[in-house]
Amino acid sequence: MDVKKIMLDLERRNPGEKEFHQAVYELLISIEGIYNQYPYFEKHSVIERLIEPDRVLIFKVPWTDDAGNIHVNRGFRVQFNNALGPYKGGLRFHPSVNLSIMKFLAFEQIFKNSLTTLPLGGAKGGSDFNPKGKSDAEIMRFCQSFMLGLWQHIGPEIDVPAGDIGVGTREIGYLFGMYKKLTHQHNGTLTGKGIEWGGSLLRPEATGYGVVYFINEMLSTQKDNIEGKIVTVSGFGNVAWGVVKKATEMGARVVTLSGPDGYVYDPDGIKGEKIDYMLELRASNDDIVEPYVRRFPKAKYFAGRKPWEVPCNIAIPCATQNELDANDAALLVKNGCNCVCEAANMPCTPDAIEIFQQARILYAPGKAANAGGVATSGLEMSQNAMKLSWPASEVDARLQHIMQNIHQNCLKYGLEPDGYINYLKGANVAGFLKVAHALVEQGV
Repeated sequence: MDVKKIMLDLERRNPGEKEFHQAVYELLISIEGIYNQYPYFEKHSVIERLIEPDRVLIFKVPWTDDAGNIHVNRGFRVQFNNALGPYKGGLRFHPSVNLSIMKFLAFEQIFKNSLTTLPLGGAKGGSDFNPKGKSDAEIMRFCQSFMLGLWQHIGPEIDVPAGDIGVGTREIGYLFGMYKKLTHQHNGTLTGKGIEWGGSLLRPEATGYGVVYFINEMLSTQKDNIEGKIVTVSGFGNVAWGVVKKATEMGARVVTLSGPDGYVYDPDGIKGEKIDYMLELRASNDDIVEPYVRRFPKAKYFAGRKPWEVPCNIAIPCATQNELDANDAALLVKNGCNCVCEAANMPCTPDAIEIFQQARILYAPGKAANAGGVATSGLEMSQNAMKLSWPASEVDARLQHIMQNIHQNCLKYGLEPDGYINYLKGANVAGFLKVAHALVEQGV
């Protein structure tokens, strides 16, 4: 495999899509060695087929605000690969959404879903619509218009969207309601639904819970666990909430949250009513974390800064792509951090990852560590198909089992001769091999 040639061709065919280029390059350099051990991968052009999405849907989303003004947003759905099962991946409503971000997220989703061992392909979608500051009625009208552009391309055995940034249970409800009107069907086409109408218990917490379970598995390789550890977290949304909730329950002390405005440092730990307050903070339309210190005055607020300057044992980026750079990584290592686990999708830049690996600290990529969300969405699909609702204890047990299996696969392919576990390589190789073999066996 000639990585340089592949990347030059990819960049020529997809100009300006830096996030997508980054995701593909990260995979290629990880799998180069194992790829060359299977000559028939080259014969069947596996890489060339894998880095080209099956289809990319781009559609107009017109909607009317409460004042009667008409707005037009752009909708996306990238159905990247369905070799393992129906397309599966979230919908993101955020002003930053563009084709590059959608393709990077969908590409990552292929291997994340592969790692869960569930029969799911990879997709992602969304819109550059900003739900912040919009009324419920405006969001409903936008979601209904969005579904008008999407409904013919999804279904329980075709493509099953879920939530992501800007898309929670409210948005899934409006999307599903419109899907029902258009199809006259009540099925498992969307996940992240309300508990009363087909959702799964623990789905809101699942991504964060899975991250913490994965961290505990990582620490167990050093005969350690998360109890008593100081943890820094970025973000304050759904994923961060799940991380804080489970990490605190397991005896860790989470001391930071962050937003676009800066971060808060709470040396006493974010626990009890503070965790409940995160739900209030997330529900506000301000998208800032500063109100936390007004509610809990012992905490300190640092405007325009990132939480990675706070000394910690474990750092968990939960916000967005490329939020943790080389300077942040160097500071974390200098301050004694020995575990970095991605809860967001590709939040660490390549330079940051290199610093972590050179320092030989534990580092896990999002495609492995944050797979608990899509895994639980897969469990929701199973419950919908069987017309059942499992208790929270059963969902949690299945989630823990899935995260343990992902960790074992990372160990299988990531253990290096000196004993260091390269989780990035392990996750990429394990996820890739399953998809690559399926592509070969299913023909061109």
